[in-house]
Amino acid sequence: MNRFGIFEFQLLVMKKIAVLPGDGIGPEVIDQALKVLEVVNQRLECGFEYERALVGAAAIDAVGNPYPEETHQICIACDAILFGAIGDPKYDNNPKATIRPEQGLLAMRSALGLYANIRPVKSYDALLESSPLKNHIVKDVDFVVVRELIGGIYFGKPRGRAEDGKSAFDTCTYSYDEILRVTKKAFELAKMRRKKVTLLDKANVLATSRLWREVVAEYAGMHPEIEVDYQFIDSGAMHVIQKPRTFDVILTENLFGDIISDEASVIAGSLGILPSASIGDTAALYEPIHGSYPQAAGQNRANPLATILSAAMMLDYSFKMPDAAKAIEKAVDKAINEGFVTEDINNGKYGTKEVGDKVAEFTGLYL
Repeated sequence: MNRFGIFEFQLLVMKKIAVLPGDGIGPEVIDQALKVLEVVNQRLECGFEYERALVGAAAIDAVGNPYPEETHQICIACDAILFGAIGDPKYDNNPKATIRPEQGLLAMRSALGLYANIRPVKSYDALLESSPLKNHIVKDVDFVVVRELIGGIYFGKPRGRAEDGKSAFDTCTYSYDEILRVTKKAFELAKMRRKKVTLLDKANVLATSRLWREVVAEYAGMHPEIEVDYQFIDSGAMHVIQKPRTFDVILTENLFGDIISDEASVIAGSLGILPSASIGDTAALYEPIHGSYPQAAGQNRANPLATILSAAMMLDYSFKMPDAAKAIEKAVDKAINEGFVTEDINNGKYGTKEVGDKVAEFTGLYL
């Protein structure tokens, strides 16, 4: 297809993208995603504009704040946010540090109202051997984790340490409305997929989980076309490993979602190929689920595919360009199938930049 075909309606619409490289390998993988986006931009004349901003340890070092007000203003002025990674050993390894890079990510999610984290999990035939699970278990897996992102124990108050320093406390709280809005997102996704939602909770123990179950059951009653399954988080975590093909859309709270989505990365064979989107009512942020991997920073070793696929999600979700998103996804598939991967996948021999170059080249083939 060419730019004068089905993509023609995109040509005159300017799209502003806030670019937040962050720490560690973040800048390197972000550069590869931008490389691929520029192929789309040039082929389809999309009018992408980029504005970079500081976040995480880089922002602490520069201005003493992991999520500066200037960065916030750039984020709210743009149509979407492309984010790299946060984290630095000099803060991670200092238990007494009062300002940490991760605080910037939590502050950004809260300030922008990014309440729904969407993490696709799929297996690739060429990477079945990379998974520690047996081939017949992971083959043809395709599900999505929808995680509530700005509530629960990560944001609950009160929290802190006792005066004697020998005990600590965190509070988990959820409201009806917080649960309902992310439930709606999960059901919207299910309607476009295989029409099944699985709620993972701990309703046999936690009051917040019982509220989750009540809200989801009430909403499900208004959508009989969607099959709803309820599982406790411990058995659900086991089933994600034992029989992952039984899942379509997994819905869960913040803490459980953080753990279950990282657990699911073993299905794909590498954290380096799993993208995510954090969605609110007025803003959206796209990021790989991996961390800043400081040991590999600046060494051209990091896997850029998750960040590139996050950019594809941005094209699909924020810019309503599903065909362009699909072109990038096909390019990633082709790169994996032809062995153009980094060391974390099948002992790949290519570097970050070389993989980015190849995906950009392949993307051009599919546009």
